[in-house]
Amino acid sequence: MSVTPFRVDTAPAVLDDLRDRLRATRWPEPETVDDWSQGVPLDYLRSLCEYWAEQYHWPTRQARLNTWPQYRTTVDGLGIHFIHARSPHPDAMPLILTHGWPGSVVEFTKVLGPLTDPVAHGGRAADAFHVVCPSLPGYGFSDKPPRTGWGVERIADTWAELMARLGYRRFGAAGSDWGTSISTLLALRHPELLTGIHLVPPLAAPDTSDTFTDAERDALARLKTRQATGDGYSVQQSTRPQTIGYGLVDSPVALCAWLVEKLWEWTDHDGDLHSVLSRDEVLDNIMLYWLPGTGASAARLYWESIRTIQSWFTESTPDTIAVPAGCSVFPAELPHPSRRWAKRRFTDIRYWGEPSRGGHFAAFEQPESFVAELRAFFSLVRGGEAT
Repeated sequence: MSVTPFRVDTAPAVLDDLRDRLRATRWPEPETVDDWSQGVPLDYLRSLCEYWAEQYHWPTRQARLNTWPQYRTTVDGLGIHFIHARSPHPDAMPLILTHGWPGSVVEFTKVLGPLTDPVAHGGRAADAFHVVCPSLPGYGFSDKPPRTGWGVERIADTWAELMARLGYRRFGAAGSDWGTSISTLLALRHPELLTGIHLVPPLAAPDTSDTFTDAERDALARLKTRQATGDGYSVQQSTRPQTIGYGLVDSPVALCAWLVEKLWEWTDHDGDLHSVLSRDEVLDNIMLYWLPGTGASAARLYWESIRTIQSWFTESTPDTIAVPAGCSVFPAELPHPSRRWAKRRFTDIRYWGEPSRGGHFAAFEQPESFVAELRAFFSLVRGGEAT
């Protein structure tokens, strides 16, 4: 039941080993196309990994991460790492913020300041949050589950226990990717604890009984293209995560390519990933997979849960969610549900936002827009929380 302080503290020998591995890479020949259709281009990856080996300075980046209070505690037999950033405003609303794959708590470090201390960032004290940002089991500095059974349902129950342990009787939940699913399950399994859920985006299946709008047809066409040309990572991780895990844990270049492909494909940019995420930011996120060696354990969450989650946005679901919901659908995100699809499952949608820019990693790519969306929804449901 104890909650103990945690700091990231990387031994110099670990960084020396990383640089040695990067410098000793045996590179393949270049792709035979002029774009990313065969995967990460050789010139791009080689340049990024050379920067990683020769210029990227993890001790400085580690110090930035350590400016946020971090802790570990054991829930259901598994050690969980989390950031717990309390607001200076005593009436702040408790909020659990959950990342996904191929992300980490690093995704949210740009928004923690505005969320916890809005006055210092041009906002109102009434919009303040106490933010709990955990690393998923098998991700970051949380423990790796030693047995099967750690799917999204169990993680939602773990988050409920974590918030209770921290003294939060009612709270909001938000997130993207796995974080959307886990927030939804918190509302389904523990509705009495939730003030509201903010989903980026909500997962809801199309209503095939009606005529699609042009926007809905476009969303379905984009999803079909993604499934045909960009879903190999999911098939591999949901069927043979251990096999790909050897390369992801042993080779920093393999890990970098596996993760950065999706960072490039799923962000909203005009052909240059680093126009929205700097090289340092990309590598900060990758380091939270490399240092604890979580390539295999993170992939196993797909083996546990992805079939369930895919059914949520491809088939009708029997359950409905009555907890107040806010939904933000960023333009480069997939799936890309319409409000009329979502309202069949989420029966109390209080807020629906469609920002002009942003993709799958909205808090990482467009932090100001992400914060504005979060504030807009939770301003409608504040008052029901207690700490």
